[in-house]
Amino acid sequence: MERGNFVDHIRIFCRSGKGGAGSSHFERNKFDSMAGPDGGNGGRGGHIILRGNAQLWTLLHMRYYKNVIAKDGANGFKNNSTGHDGADVILEVPLGTVAIDEETGETEVEILEDGQQVIWIRGGRGGLGNANFATATNQTPEYAQPGEMGSEAWKVLELKVLADVGLVGFPNAGKSTLLSVVSAAKPKIANYAFTTLTPQLGIVSYRDNKSFCMADLPGIIEGAAEGKGLGHRFLRHIERNSVLLFLIPADSNDHAKEFDILLNELEQYNPELLHKKIILAISKSEMLDDELKQAIAETLPKNVPHIFISAVANQGIVQLKDMLWSALTAPNE
Repeated sequence: MERGNFVDHIRIFCRSGKGGAGSSHFERNKFDSMAGPDGGNGGRGGHIILRGNAQLWTLLHMRYYKNVIAKDGANGFKNNSTGHDGADVILEVPLGTVAIDEETGETEVEILEDGQQVIWIRGGRGGLGNANFATATNQTPEYAQPGEMGSEAWKVLELKVLADVGLVGFPNAGKSTLLSVVSAAKPKIANYAFTTLTPQLGIVSYRDNKSFCMADLPGIIEGAAEGKGLGHRFLRHIERNSVLLFLIPADSNDHAKEFDILLNELEQYNPELLHKKIILAISKSEMLDDELKQAIAETLPKNVPHIFISAVANQGIVQLKDMLWSALTAPNE
């Protein structure tokens, strides 16, 4: 996405702490110069921990973490004293953050709840001191374990926006205008493609003090599933949405074809996206009379509920909210 306040992809080098070595020590007193083993264990290395923070909406603060390195554990001491654990590193991340191993591409952690805390990269275990190895037949073991090494790797943090409703459409379909009308969000609006380069979130007020979250997502283009345009960096954000609201402008040359292209891009990227609830809205409908609306409606897919709206003229907005709320609260089939 654009290099500004919204950052949804970060690559960082991580290394957890090394475990401290166990101590190989023998108790000494005036009666016995070697009274027995009393070497303590080493402390564990520091973990790298992810913690969800609902007050964050971007990974911008993570841009300044070039290397994330946790502290090593301390070595064990005499008198069976265990070394202290290495200090953990806690990374605060916005909800919807996914942690990925760069080499394998494997998703390791997903943070979805405020306050959720997950050990992402574990520190090495501390080594056992020689006191742990004393037996009836070996009462003076002279060896202790070294601490385990920590783990190090290049990691990726990706943010997938959490919202109840995601707006899907070609550039300049009227998504930003709709969001600005139904919520207090103030997305950039202009009459050219790709005005929206980053997701914009807005809270939509509904009846009886209810509300839901809507996301204005960057405009999709044909070939987005192959990485064209904003490509995957747009498509991954809709994976979290419960309902997808497709917006097609009234002045489109072929409404059904536009819908099919949008649907195909989602299917190419992730077929599971088609299992989400979908509503189709024909935007900028203030220019249509009843006869034109009927003609357009006959070309639209029969299995997808549709509505004609105009954010500028405030037409159909209340009915649209009703449709979205019903879809959000209806049980999954």
